[in-house]
Amino acid sequence: MRRSLVAGNWKLNGSLNSISELISGIRERQDQVKNAELAVCPPFIYLSHVQGLLQGSDISLGAQDCSDQESGAYTGEVAAEMIKEFGCTYNIIGHSERRHIYGDSNETVATKFAHVIKNGLIPILCVGETLQDREEGHTEVVIAKQINAVLDLFGVKAFAKAIIAYEPVWAIGTGKTATPEQAQEVHEEIRLIIGAQNKDIAANIRILYGGSMKPENAEHLLAQPDIDGGLIGGAALKAEDFIGIAIAAN
Repeated sequence: MRRSLVAGNWKLNGSLNSISELISGIRERQDQVKNAELAVCPPFIYLSHVQGLLQGSDISLGAQDCSDQESGAYTGEVAAEMIKEFGCTYNIIGHSERRHIYGDSNETVATKFAHVIKNGLIPILCVGETLQDREEGHTEVVIAKQINAVLDLFGVKAFAKAIIAYEPVWAIGTGKTATPEQAQEVHEEIRLIIGAQNKDIAANIRILYGGSMKPENAEHLLAQPDIDGGLIGGAALKAEDFIGIAIAAN
C-alpha cells in the first residue's frame, strides 16, 4: 500500500527566525498525523539550518532543484551530490516555475533526474499543463512528453526510485484548484503511462497533487484512489495548514 507524502515546497520564502518558528510549529503538531510522511523543502541556503531543526524527528528534508551538472565552472549552481551531504531525502525537479520562468526543458529535467538518482536522492518529478494546454485538450500529450523524456533516456526502472507530482500550472498560486475528479483523471493517466511499461512500478509509485491543496480541499483530493499526497506551496508556510493537510490523509 502506498503511504501518503505531504511535502512542503517553500519556494523563495523564509528567514532564519520564521523557519525556526515554522519547524517548531510543525513538530508540535506532528503527532496528529497518523498515516502521512512529512517532508519540507527549503531554499538551498537554509538546508543546513533546517537539517539541524529536524534532528530527532521523522520529518524528511528535501531540496527544490539541482543542477544538470556535477561540478565545474557553473556559477550559482548547486549539485545533487552537494544536496545529499545535508541529509536530504528528496529533490524536487521540473517544477513548473523552473520550466516556465527559467527555461528548463524536458531534456534538462531528465538530466537532473539522472543526477538525483545517481546520488541516492529521491526525485519528485513535477509534470503539468498550462491553462491553454488544458483548454485546447492537450493535457495528456503535454504530460506524456514530460514523463517520456525521462523514460526514453533511463527506462521505467528509474521510476521505481521516484515520485511524480502533478501540478496543473493554472492552479498554482492562483487560488484555483482542479476538482478531485479532474485531478484523479490526470493521476490515473500518469499511472497508465508508467504502467504501459511496468505495471508493478506503476502500482507502487506515489503520485502527488501540487495545485493549491489546502486543508479545506485536501480530504476530497486525498480520497481519490490515485492521489498519494500533496506537494504543498503556500499552505506549507503555515504549520497549522500544513499539518491540517497531512491530517486529511489519516
